[in-house]
Amino acid sequence: MEGGPRVPEQRRPGAPGEPDGSAALRFGVLGPVRAWRGEEALATGSPQQRALLAALLLREGRTATAAELIDALWGEEPPSQALAALRTYASRLRKILDPGVLVSESGGYAVRGLGEGALDLAVAQDLATEAEKARTAGDLCHAREVLRGALARWDGEVLAGVPGPYAEAQRVRLEEWRLQLLETCLDMDLEQGCHAEAVSELTALTAAHPLRERLRELLMLALYRSGRQAEALAVYADTRRLLADELGVDPRPGLQDLQQRILRADPGLAETSAPAPESAPSPVRPAQLPATVPDFTGRASFVRELSDVLSSASGAGEANGGRVMAVSALAGIGGVGKTTLAVHVAHQARAAFPDGQLYVDLQGAGARAAEPETVLGAFLRALGTADSAIPDSLEERAALYRSVLDGRRVLVLLDNARDAAQVRPLLPGTEGCAALVTARVRMVDLAGAHLVDLDVMSPEEALALFTKIVGEERVASEREAALDVVGACGFLPLAIRIAASRLAARRTWTVSVLAAKLADERRRLDELQAGDLAVKATFELGYGQLERAQARAFRLLGLADGPDISLAAAAAVLDLPVDDTEDLLESLVDTSLLESAAPGRYRFHDLVRLYARACAERDEHPPSERGAALSRLLDFYLATAAGVYAIERPGDRLVDHLEATRYPGLRFTAGPAALDWLYTESSALLACVRQAAGTERLRRAVDLLWAARDLAESGANSRQYETTAVAVREATRAAGDTRAEGRARIALTGFLLVSGRIRQASEEARLAMERATAAADPTAASWAAQDRGLIALHQHRYADGKMFFDRAIEGFREARNGLCEATALCNLSRAYMGMGNTSKAIEFAQNGLAVHVRVGSTMRLANGHYALGVAFATAGRHIDALAQFSQALTIFVDHRQRLWAGTTHFRIAETHLKAHRPGPAAQHAEQALALGCIGGDQMRGNVLKLLGHALSALGEVDRGRACWHEALNLYEANGSPEADTVRTLLEPATAA
Repeated sequence: MEGGPRVPEQRRPGAPGEPDGSAALRFGVLGPVRAWRGEEALATGSPQQRALLAALLLREGRTATAAELIDALWGEEPPSQALAALRTYASRLRKILDPGVLVSESGGYAVRGLGEGALDLAVAQDLATEAEKARTAGDLCHAREVLRGALARWDGEVLAGVPGPYAEAQRVRLEEWRLQLLETCLDMDLEQGCHAEAVSELTALTAAHPLRERLRELLMLALYRSGRQAEALAVYADTRRLLADELGVDPRPGLQDLQQRILRADPGLAETSAPAPESAPSPVRPAQLPATVPDFTGRASFVRELSDVLSSASGAGEANGGRVMAVSALAGIGGVGKTTLAVHVAHQARAAFPDGQLYVDLQGAGARAAEPETVLGAFLRALGTADSAIPDSLEERAALYRSVLDGRRVLVLLDNARDAAQVRPLLPGTEGCAALVTARVRMVDLAGAHLVDLDVMSPEEALALFTKIVGEERVASEREAALDVVGACGFLPLAIRIAASRLAARRTWTVSVLAAKLADERRRLDELQAGDLAVKATFELGYGQLERAQARAFRLLGLADGPDISLAAAAAVLDLPVDDTEDLLESLVDTSLLESAAPGRYRFHDLVRLYARACAERDEHPPSERGAALSRLLDFYLATAAGVYAIERPGDRLVDHLEATRYPGLRFTAGPAALDWLYTESSALLACVRQAAGTERLRRAVDLLWAARDLAESGANSRQYETTAVAVREATRAAGDTRAEGRARIALTGFLLVSGRIRQASEEARLAMERATAAADPTAASWAAQDRGLIALHQHRYADGKMFFDRAIEGFREARNGLCEATALCNLSRAYMGMGNTSKAIEFAQNGLAVHVRVGSTMRLANGHYALGVAFATAGRHIDALAQFSQALTIFVDHRQRLWAGTTHFRIAETHLKAHRPGPAAQHAEQALALGCIGGDQMRGNVLKLLGHALSALGEVDRGRACWHEALNLYEANGSPEADTVRTLLEPATAA
């Protein structure tokens, strides 16, 4: 960036020469030559007059002689009256500009006394200089932001419409500088790990500047880091052929070296200097360790042992110099203090891991252990990876995680693991990092792990912990009673802490009083001495001290299956006002029987939850209250999800045909808040659906799954949604509930369609229609007809599709469901397209869009614009199609419909390609690949096939063929007939 153009010196506002009280002059040359006084645009005259102004503005404030200016405006053949014309232009400019700005001097002219920031080129140069300084200082985020600001100063072609050789030379110079700035900016994008985002922009730039090798080099690196090695190598092949054909030369050595490094899969190519997100000023250093307890007691031998292992990775160990990835796995029964010990050791070792500490509760002892891919997603975000750069599969996430940690010294604490299989993908795998794992089982199959078996405390340690909490004075006078207390607690640290905390909070109690309570075996579980029962006996002490309302809350909240619970959902379980619920929950947090996961969210330790459920089975009277509590929770989720559905889909009468609820839900007035709730509650909501399967609450569970279909359609929580839908479907079959089974199959069909599993969707939709018809459920029957129509479109059975859509439209009209009718009309448009009736396709798409507008739909309005865009594109009305797609895309993005947004980018790319604009087509296809599309791997294959065509049209034949090869693999794996089409494209004769 140091080679940027120089511009005239600028003075500060208020300097001599500016009229008092006047608005400042501003000029633009990075586009058409323009001038403004404040916000008022000034007339800059004829092209030759603008050429004179531009020549003076770009002359650094120096005087240009008349001869120099004539040469600049007209070159070697000026008109006979060139000098007179020059003086006329200067005179006219003086009348436009402020006094003293255009001066005559030594037979020439100069522009002097401009205010700071008066020329767009000067501003761009200042920003470029600032960006260079920030980059040198290592602040890439700021450098990128500032440099993008500099590039934003360009407004089309430099000196647009200005004649003369001088203007032409400046155009070339300033365009070259702009490209240099772009390359610098894209280089920093790659340094920060934003390679996936950069591919789209680089694809468009290389199409516009095919002989610019630096852009080709950046594109190869971006593709390689995006996992697209074949395409990266194809870019090199295209470049070599193009350079040979056009210039008769080979690629420069740097490009050749990059190709060889890609062929070797050089690990250095995966490195990025600053994988922080764009908004971060410096590399992210997570500090996720929970707070260590101030009264940590004993465990000295374990602390030394674990610290020694950590030092082998941190560099403190002299024997290895910190060249290993150390793993320690702590095993023991629940409540034995594994987490407390691990957190304490981790805090002591923080200084040895300056690049951060990661923490996660893997919930291994619960029914729904954390999925490794979910944890990896959270870790990658904590390490600064952008959402758009996080891949979908477990293997790709684990590989990216290890790459991001390479060269860093990070400590990872994996708490409460289920087994070694859950842990393995979460291990850093690089030297200098370390992992601490806690679990109830010994991980003998975790290769290379240092295993530690953590037993209960010794009597001395247990008494020391009890004394620290209760106070030396109270324990010293009743030492024997204190030993009785810790003995009754089974020497389990968690039990001791609960007992001691209760005593410390009750100043009127003595230690003997507490010991007497614990000595009463009726207050402890009979099986205190056996395994996990010791944990339950420990919790019995804390539970026995609760007030009636607290105990009820403890029991009932433990019944819910979700990983955590919100305050509003807890209020539904307890059937209490939110304020009263919060008081109860916070009091339970104080007893350590409940944890505050985040403001307004609460969770049980998994073993505490089991104990709470045992208490509910034993103590809740009448027993029916357990089912009633879960029924209220289901009602809360169903009522709230139905409200979210109604906000997102005004005019859709589905909510009128869902199971009735007795307990109310939350009410939202704005779409963003409603969607925030749905996605935040997704795991707990789906857990509630699964828990209700097989109970009398089954129908409401099915309807909740249906009302929460956005979780599947948006691409969020897809795996959980599918698992839940399958479980609910099986429950409806076992129950023999035909109506519920039909609706459950509709929910599953919707997910299968989104993921592109058409054959499975076809069977589910067929059975859904059968069950809905048998159950006389017209709402479900209409939805099933809609789904069967969509499946027919995928299978190119357009007449069948029309039949199903006609049936769906009839049903929706009878139900006065305007939104679903609009959707079906738009889908009917696609059937007519398939049958070759383009005019009918446009007519029905327009009708569907009109209904969308009439009913006031928000997110679904995008589907109307999308459908009309597809119809226009089919009819060859490309401009109209792009206008509709643009409107659809804006709405999909606003409503977080990532997969629909990607699908719309694909349609935009398709339209550009049909209009013979391969550059924009390739750019939008890349964005579709980055976002994903409705239709899973089949649609990804379609995008890659289209991208291959666009790249081939741009002369990048080898990269295009690489896309076709990848598309062929997807089609073959999916059994798609499109595979034959791609094989034809890849035939040597066709390629030539």
